[in-house]
Amino acid sequence: MRNLNFHHLHYFWTVAKEGHLTRAAEKLNVSQSALSSQIRQLENQLDHDLFLRQGRSLVLTEVGHIVLQYAESIFNLGSELLSVMENGEHQKVQRIKVGAVATLSRNFQENFLRPVFGNTDIKLVLKSSNLEDLLSKLEVHKLDLILSNRPVVSDSATPWRCKLIAEQRVCLVGPKDKFLESLSFPQDLDKVKVLVPGPDSEIRTQFDLYCEEHGVVVTPYAEVDDMAMMRLLARDSGGVSVVPEVVVQDEIISGVLKKYTTFSSVIESFYAITAKRHFDLPIIKSLLNYPEEA
Repeated sequence: MRNLNFHHLHYFWTVAKEGHLTRAAEKLNVSQSALSSQIRQLENQLDHDLFLRQGRSLVLTEVGHIVLQYAESIFNLGSELLSVMENGEHQKVQRIKVGAVATLSRNFQENFLRPVFGNTDIKLVLKSSNLEDLLSKLEVHKLDLILSNRPVVSDSATPWRCKLIAEQRVCLVGPKDKFLESLSFPQDLDKVKVLVPGPDSEIRTQFDLYCEEHGVVVTPYAEVDDMAMMRLLARDSGGVSVVPEVVVQDEIISGVLKKYTTFSSVIESFYAITAKRHFDLPIIKSLLNYPEEA
């Protein structure tokens, strides 16, 4: 019975992901000729061509796509094995690696992860970046969970598990001010400085539609994607801000900010994204309220 050479398969996997022999050789720290030889040996063993040349790039054949799917499963499973050992599932102290979209509310992150705080059996690692970068880390099990305000769609290549974990109504907040308190919102939004999320935000899309439906014309004073910055500007700009209430929950409780109205049809959704794996961390299952296996 023939044995698959996983060294050759790893070289093929790297070339397929890079789409270019030179970049793959640099990444693997081998010569192009050595890399080409390894790929040819794999093709000879499988008795099929795996790549077609198009200019200076390499394109997978139909068989190459099939082999890539198997390679993804094999090497992602290897990454999961290393993650299981590294995270300490077999030890007393476990490590949970959570990624959060950089623009996500810090208050929401803190509220979600509160059950972990103070637990001496768990070491928490937090990473912040854009969603695409976080997904690439989740795919190879460098993260256990991603918190996002955007959902992702699962497919055969990336079988994500995306769960809606919370929804927050968006409100209009501003400092306690007699002039602001004398106004009627949303009708009087054109009379004040309004801070809104950036045009790529789902909140902004919903807010613009809300204003259109209510016949309100708003010229934004500022457009802010980062919720941490929005929180600061809500306190210090003297204007009113369109934000999920969780972003400024502490300021509302302390009286620094006042909630002037809630936009009934403007909602921010929060999602937890995980990768399908053979061994699910108990703490992740607990945070997401997944049932324990019998």
